[in-house]
Amino acid sequence: MESAGGSGFVVVANRLPVDLERQADGTQRWRPSPGGLVTALEPMLRGRDGAWVGWPGVPDEDVEPLEENGLRLHPVTLTSQEVADYYEGFSNASLWPLYHDVVAPPVFHRHWWQAYVRVNERFADAVADVAAPGATVWVQDYQLQLVPSALRLRRPDLRIGFFLHIPFPPTELFIQLPWRSQIVEGLLGADLIGFQTPGGARNFRWLATRLAGSTATAAVGRTRGRTGDLDYQGRRVRLGSFPISIDSAALDKLARSDTVRKRAREIRAELGEPWRIVLGVDRLDYTKGIDVRLRAFHELLTERRVDAEQTVLVQLATPSRERVEHYQEMRADIEQSVGRINGEFARVGHPAVHYLHQFLPRDELAAFFLASDVMLVTPLRDGMNLVAKEYIACRPDLGGALVLSEFAGAAAELTSAFLVNPHDLDGVKNTLLEALDVSEEDGRRRMRSLRRQVLAHDVDRWARGFLEALGVDTSLGDDETDDDAEADARGA
Repeated sequence: MESAGGSGFVVVANRLPVDLERQADGTQRWRPSPGGLVTALEPMLRGRDGAWVGWPGVPDEDVEPLEENGLRLHPVTLTSQEVADYYEGFSNASLWPLYHDVVAPPVFHRHWWQAYVRVNERFADAVADVAAPGATVWVQDYQLQLVPSALRLRRPDLRIGFFLHIPFPPTELFIQLPWRSQIVEGLLGADLIGFQTPGGARNFRWLATRLAGSTATAAVGRTRGRTGDLDYQGRRVRLGSFPISIDSAALDKLARSDTVRKRAREIRAELGEPWRIVLGVDRLDYTKGIDVRLRAFHELLTERRVDAEQTVLVQLATPSRERVEHYQEMRADIEQSVGRINGEFARVGHPAVHYLHQFLPRDELAAFFLASDVMLVTPLRDGMNLVAKEYIACRPDLGGALVLSEFAGAAAELTSAFLVNPHDLDGVKNTLLEALDVSEEDGRRRMRSLRRQVLAHDVDRWARGFLEALGVDTSLGDDETDDDAEADARGA
């Protein structure tokens, strides 16, 4: 499916942009799961004989390369044991909590690390086979931090970029990792390492100079996102901050549709036409601060500062890592909290908290965004938090208010939101009340500013910014539009 020399642009991620599903009758089918990353990179993948390397989502399945919706896909096989050790173990029980400020204690098992090394080597082998001479390879996220160095050993001709979608932790936390030097050296195989925030880049820069013998140098020029360079083994490794975003134009268009607007009105009616609706939307994860907002809402009801007859909380929690015991316990705790609040403050047919533990279609989620009065986003630590940006993109009416944790990467961009420290419960309560009672004029002013930021700085601009810093010509596809013109055109 590639040209004779292979693919000129290769994206490497833990998962393919499609999932392999086993049917009840024993047959299999591919289910597209396109996200913002696929949308942003599709023009460059198509224009450069591009390929995507990743796991198809089902263990113990040897799947041949395929083409799906015009994208060339190269599956990497994982065994059930590797899913348990590399993915659920080292990636999500060692790295995930460590990189999220040790909100939960990380666990370090040597056999998990060994599986992580083995799987990263397999990914590197797959990319080395797929990539054309001199190709550009873009490696994604914390599951594949050893791929850049492993790939450079195999294919020194390649131009390699790496982007970390989650936070990079403070140095005093990262050095807890027994294999800290190997991770740093793995990332230094890239030509460009991208982080969500300048702080993450600075943390890595400090560690690289002390753990891997690299030398920090000043960044040259004013390339977008650059925060410094490193000299490592005779190569220059560039570091940069590239805050990721969403396909904001598509969400804006969806929220303007008659179908979504009608559904938003129906949601308010189904909730009993409350005066105010507070919304939380999260993957079920201990970093998201779902317990924080439930405690804050419970106390506001107890203190009679909020009336359950007039204000309801809707919490949508997307299932996540359901085989992991810690996540099972967290779900039970959250559902117990919801039951306690409703036991005290609900009346027949009118819960104070509406809790849904399920996946929602994109248009249904947009309708919830449009129906709500306040979006409550309270992660204890988050690389970016795209839900906050999705909410803003879905408010072309300039209604609604965003309460956002200071510890989400998005807070650096969304400065017109109601910013809050999720560790300060009284602060969360007071800020939520401030957002609920915001005047129409101030609310519209804040939302207009937020939309100008989100609509102008979309996922396409993020991808182009990273690839241009990597030295890739991104002229294929539509040209970027002027920020203010784009924002004005969308009613921001």
